[in-house]
Amino acid sequence: MSYLHACLLRKRTMLIVRSFTILLLSCIAFKLACCFSSSISSLKALPLVGHLEFEDIYHASKDFGNRYQLLPLAVLHPKSVSDIASTIRHIYMMGPHSQLTVAARGRGNSLQGQAQTRHGIVIHMESLHPQKLQVHNVEAPAPYVDVSGGELWINILHETLKYGLAPKSWTDYLHLTVGGTLSNAGISGQAFRHGPQISNVHQLEIVTGKGEILNCSERQNSDLFHGVLGGLGQFGIITRARIALEAAPSMVKWMRVLYQDFSAFARDQERLISGDNKFDYVEGFVIINRTGLLNSWRLSFTPEDPLEASQFKSDGRTLYCLEVVKYFKLDDKDVINQEVKESLSELSYISSTLFTTEVTYEEFLDRVHVSEIKLRAKGQWEVPHPWLNLLVPRSKMNEFAKGVFGKILSDTSNGPVIVYPVNKAKWDNRSSAVTPEEEIFYLVAILTSADKDGVEQILERNRRIIEFSEAAGLGLKQYLAHYTTREEWRSHFGPKWDDFVRRKSRYDPLAMLAPGHRIFQKAVSYSSS
Repeated sequence: MSYLHACLLRKRTMLIVRSFTILLLSCIAFKLACCFSSSISSLKALPLVGHLEFEDIYHASKDFGNRYQLLPLAVLHPKSVSDIASTIRHIYMMGPHSQLTVAARGRGNSLQGQAQTRHGIVIHMESLHPQKLQVHNVEAPAPYVDVSGGELWINILHETLKYGLAPKSWTDYLHLTVGGTLSNAGISGQAFRHGPQISNVHQLEIVTGKGEILNCSERQNSDLFHGVLGGLGQFGIITRARIALEAAPSMVKWMRVLYQDFSAFARDQERLISGDNKFDYVEGFVIINRTGLLNSWRLSFTPEDPLEASQFKSDGRTLYCLEVVKYFKLDDKDVINQEVKESLSELSYISSTLFTTEVTYEEFLDRVHVSEIKLRAKGQWEVPHPWLNLLVPRSKMNEFAKGVFGKILSDTSNGPVIVYPVNKAKWDNRSSAVTPEEEIFYLVAILTSADKDGVEQILERNRRIIEFSEAAGLGLKQYLAHYTTREEWRSHFGPKWDDFVRRKSRYDPLAMLAPGHRIFQKAVSYSSS
């Protein structure tokens, strides 16, 4: 009898707990619904030149990485900087109890949901496009261009070329927004000479997490200026930038050569980024188990020695491709060809694997877009991209190559593996961007695409690479970093962490900006401890 009584009591207790849980969840859901309803009403009352969209918002819940989907409450289509400032100021004035956060979004090329926000406001930065690009000091020694934070680099190239000018530093893919790349660093094969894109900015207009519109430069609001560059969008939204320009070439001599030995490959790359600067662009990539590689190059490149190149076998081998470029104007072609020939003669590549082509400067810089069009036509562009981007100290690069290229990576047919060195001296340490401590470090970008079934396998391989690097004490840093804990972010920023936290507290005290990075949580008091 006592056993039956105990069973009945236990069932009654479980029923009470279940009922209480349902009631609690219902209350929370009701409270959230009321909050969202109140938020929507107050947002709809904002006097904007542009508009807030509450219905057509699904596109803002996806990105290029195609692994995270966070549905926002609304998408802001600003027609002026004041639209952005008014919206942020309104949310700031709602105080710490509001759950609304804000994410700036360009073309949505983030990999891990960094430009997304659940139930927050996504700002469609390309809506600022009507602002005309303005090129200044065309005939002066230091020309520059003023651009919107939502402007695409490809559009900047087209406009500045009309004046015979172009930005000094690029990314490999130009269909990205200015604000997006400057919030990270913006690097490519020109970075060894000019530094990343964040080293070529004169001035910024920033909307802070308080809704303030501030002009920033070395002399004005310099703390915010340096903090925003490479700051992952944590301190403000870049709404305008002044970018340094240089005289643009008309043509590009583009060359590829192969190496069997990584040490020789790296040694030549480092020689080419040294002080003499014999080439204008230096990159490289790893090739593993690529059948008929040289045959595919013949579609756009010409072998220097067709007979020897036809006899070269790449099957089942790990090879390293050095990719170099020399800019020139048509009048200088003969001189450039002689210079290039002399420079190549000093390198240790496999002699039968020299391939060359000549294209316009614009064609070279926009080369990845050609691949994008082909992949889109095949339905292979909007697949998951579990990419891994690393900055590896020079002294550890051979060890990394042996462990990763030699053992962990088994194939590179599903996306390029890019490898090239850059000079730390070209980076401004006052920015928020994080690099290894050594004077030369390598970018290693493992840019693998996946179908739905292959994502976990690639993520597991990425984890193995990180675990190997940590166990070996390689001291690398992630570029386009993604972490899930505060401790990991503290370790990532290292000596810069205290400044990073201080700037967050000063410029975005409610932590409403760029929540997709998962560095801070809204309405939490921040300290470096």
